[in-house]
Amino acid sequence: MEGRKLVVYIEDNPSNFALARKILELSGEYEVIGAKDGVSGLALVRDRRPDVVLLDLDLPGISGIEVVQRIRATPDIAATPVLAVTASVMKRERRQAMDAGCDRFIEKPFDIHELRSRVDEVAAIQR
Repeated sequence: MEGRKLVVYIEDNPSNFALARKILELSGEYEVIGAKDGVSGLALVRDRRPDVVLLDLDLPGISGIEVVQRIRATPDIAATPVLAVTASVMKRERRQAMDAGCDRFIEKPFDIHELRSRVDEVAAIQR
């Protein structure tokens, strides 16, 4: 896994996680690890310092919005690029995610090429 960028995907649906992991790891450029809820996801982000966070907005426990707010409020991980992922098409939710600190947004079900492109975009962000 040496040289690969680390992605933490905080997602409570195992099928969605497995698909994203397969898409990104097949490229050879990413290693993807995951958490099933916001609390364990935050701990993983703090511990592993990933290059990118993929964040489902509809999580059990604390919401994805709260997760990104906590990431942005924690100095040592505040600059981590965050890509919001959701099945909701509501503009209000998209605006809330961006206002909370997400860098980009992708809707589920995601297109294979769009997911890779969006992750590449946020991985290149220098905050």
